[in-house]
Amino acid sequence: MARSTNEGLVREIRRWDLIAFVMNGIVGAGIFGLPSQIYRLAGSASLLAFLGCAAVVALIIACFAEVGSRFSRTGGPYLYSCEAFGPIAGFQVGWMIWLARLTSFAANCNLLVQYLGFFWNGANSGAGRAVTIVVVVAGLTLINLVGVRDAALVGDVFAIGKLIPLVLFVGIGLFFISTARFASPIQPNYGGFSTSVLLMVYAFTGFEVAVIPAGEESSPRRDLPMALAAGLGTVTVLYTLIQVVCIGTLPELATSTRPLADASRHFLGGIGAAAISFGALISIVGNLSAITLAAPRVLFAMAEQDQLPRVLAATHKRFRTPHVAILVSGIASLAFTLSGTFIQALTISTIARLISYAATCAALPVLRRKEGLQPALFRAPAGVVTAAAALVLIVWLLSNSTWNEARATALVAAIGFLVYAVYRAYASRRKH
Repeated sequence: MARSTNEGLVREIRRWDLIAFVMNGIVGAGIFGLPSQIYRLAGSASLLAFLGCAAVVALIIACFAEVGSRFSRTGGPYLYSCEAFGPIAGFQVGWMIWLARLTSFAANCNLLVQYLGFFWNGANSGAGRAVTIVVVVAGLTLINLVGVRDAALVGDVFAIGKLIPLVLFVGIGLFFISTARFASPIQPNYGGFSTSVLLMVYAFTGFEVAVIPAGEESSPRRDLPMALAAGLGTVTVLYTLIQVVCIGTLPELATSTRPLADASRHFLGGIGAAAISFGALISIVGNLSAITLAAPRVLFAMAEQDQLPRVLAATHKRFRTPHVAILVSGIASLAFTLSGTFIQALTISTIARLISYAATCAALPVLRRKEGLQPALFRAPAGVVTAAAALVLIVWLLSNSTWNEARATALVAAIGFLVYAVYRAYASRRKH
């Protein structure tokens, strides 16, 4: 029998659901296009770039594992920031996380349409594109409305579905690699290598979707550290082997726009390309399902803290889901996806994620000293040093962003402060 929480939710996300959730959050569309982009920047050293990015993310995940093992309520980095740094910092982190989830959804849903065009030309434009997007958004929103257990099971199915074609790609492709192709003529410099790592952050991140709905997880304090570690380990091995196969089997890797499909065509023919394209569809839908579950829970948590209208914290009497927050996030996701301007908004996504990661890493030493919290069931090795190293690496990654990206992010943050100030003024007037 599902356990209720004091938030009006039910704890029906189990340990294996969490691992699938991490996998769906990380493995989206990025890996189907990044191998060629990273190869152009770093050549054969792109293999080291994959491992370097994994090492960076591992430090961040260690911080998330410790901080997350203190909490069993909904909110993730938003909740951590509120506890460590106060409501204003918490609101800004929550605001940025929610917008990052929406822009990621918009980007990946449009990529889904592009991959669907491999099988149906009408999906790429006009009414076909609009209908496809509406069906995807409405379907995922409905699944999340009728119960978190249903949403978790859908996530499990898509996590397994996305791994099958990628594992087959690696397992078969390793028999066709040419070692001579690893003598790359591309000699990476510092700028190219660091930019390649920054690009891969987008493909390695997304794990934070698993920590946000902690109020609906059966044992988040115990299960989150294990799920985060298992997810990152699996993704690191899989991504690195995918890059090995792409380099070893695709001579034109540097110019390919669909490297996995093109590599598959080399050693499996048209069937291989079709299988990878179908795998991309499954992978992207799994990622979208994770975002659809996580994004509303940020609004729910912010409303729980009376930083947004309380109606967003309402739970459905029958389904025990935050139905208002789910509907609001679904409508916003649909608007972003259908809009022609989401590409500009996407530049905010990675920076916004890094800011929320920095807040969580900085929260680790603060929460270690704070009294009245539940003890951490997992402690990061050399925790304060790990948090400091993660923060330095995050700053390094942020330093590689462009001025336009920084300006767009600052504008979004300013809008967040305005929303916070307006709602606080309204709430204060309402109380009097």
